[in-house]
Amino acid sequence: MAGVALVTGASSGIGEALAKELAASGYDLVLAARRKERLEEIAGQLAVKTTVVPVDLAKEPQRLVAEVEKAGIEVDLLVNNAGFGTHGRFVDLDGEREAEEVRLNCEAVVRLTHAFLPGMVRRGKGGVIVIASTAGFQPLPYEATYSATKAFARTFTEALAAELKGTGVRVLCVNPGPVPTEFQAVAGFKEGWMPPVPGAISAAQLAKEVVAAYHRGKRSLVPGALIRWYMRLVAPVPRPIKVAFVERAYRSSL
Repeated sequence: MAGVALVTGASSGIGEALAKELAASGYDLVLAARRKERLEEIAGQLAVKTTVVPVDLAKEPQRLVAEVEKAGIEVDLLVNNAGFGTHGRFVDLDGEREAEEVRLNCEAVVRLTHAFLPGMVRRGKGGVIVIASTAGFQPLPYEATYSATKAFARTFTEALAAELKGTGVRVLCVNPGPVPTEFQAVAGFKEGWMPPVPGAISAAQLAKEVVAAYHRGKRSLVPGALIRWYMRLVAPVPRPIKVAFVERAYRSSL
């Protein structure tokens, strides 16, 4: 038995795909998200022991920790996937929604990791996967808050990986490029609009690459061969040039 994996944001998209891939790899699951009925529907499709915890992690991440502890569940793999984006000129966006984005994409990651990581270190095994984004590699005008939160996720996770070397605990930072999910609609993009970069992949393909990379002990992953090579190609481009290009490209999405 692989152990127990806790997946946040598991009710759709990347989280759902990761839950299914981890179940196929032999993990029992704890699925957390706001939509109880959707979580229960997904749990019914899995042939492993699955615990459902409906919770709004932007408001009460500690309730998830309490529910897991109450159930006597020992988490072997924490997958910090829950998150959302917003889109538009920052001055025109709702300030509370922007702050909520920071709480979910950053604070919840810190709180959950801090809650479950010490037990893994004591046991000398386990792991943490954080879903960041290629958006965290440079500022994204019209997604200012989102790209900032993903830069945080990326640096936080990579720093943890260095700290935990030799403890037996694995840490993987995942930086997806474009993946068609509910994310685009929730963020407020026009229907069918995707970032002007190559290499869109499905959530299912992403999940397969993530689980394989985790078991190989990788610390960082950009899923999808084409977007991975694209990110390597543009890496040397000066940041001001990249930001100017993105501003022009994303302006068409408003």
